[in-house]
Amino acid sequence: MLIQIRGKNVEVTDALKSYIEKKLPKLEKYFHEVKEAVVTMSVQRGLHVVEVQLEGDGVLLRGEERRGTDMYGSIDQVVEKLESRVRKYKGKLYGKTTDEGPKERGVLKDRAMTEAFGTEEEAEVETVETPEVVRTKRFAMKPMTPDEAAQQMELLHHDFFVFRNAETEDVNVVYKRNDGNYGLIEPM
Repeated sequence: MLIQIRGKNVEVTDALKSYIEKKLPKLEKYFHEVKEAVVTMSVQRGLHVVEVQLEGDGVLLRGEERRGTDMYGSIDQVVEKLESRVRKYKGKLYGKTTDEGPKERGVLKDRAMTEAFGTEEEAEVETVETPEVVRTKRFAMKPMTPDEAAQQMELLHHDFFVFRNAETEDVNVVYKRNDGNYGLIEPM
């Protein structure tokens, strides 16, 4: 696994690098092939922030942890979060059945899955109900600027707002970021 480690407003020491290189390979056992992992560390308002973006088997996995105590604790927590997420994802993929039978049953016997979950009899697959679409909304989209869309979103107390961009005539999404700012999603 290729691990890229970056620091924003923080020096990435050799000890931090080796700690990350020791912890992240725990996630490799859940994938056939992990292309790369990008780890970004920073200190924001006294909090130690670690963000990990991992690409494996065509799946993009992202996790972030903010702690006030130390960077090592943030690294431990983000790896734990990612491991929990990937277990849940794999449980959904391999634990559900369809009319044709269990999804990708043959893949369960693969070495990576056997290492991760043990044998099929030993596997504790989390039973998670798959969310479904329970409501559909239709509304007219008048053209507006991203700033107007952000104001409309705030008025509605929503986390995101879909609108037609007056400048490009494309459908865009404006959303509220964790840092309090706004993000804009534009189609390519």
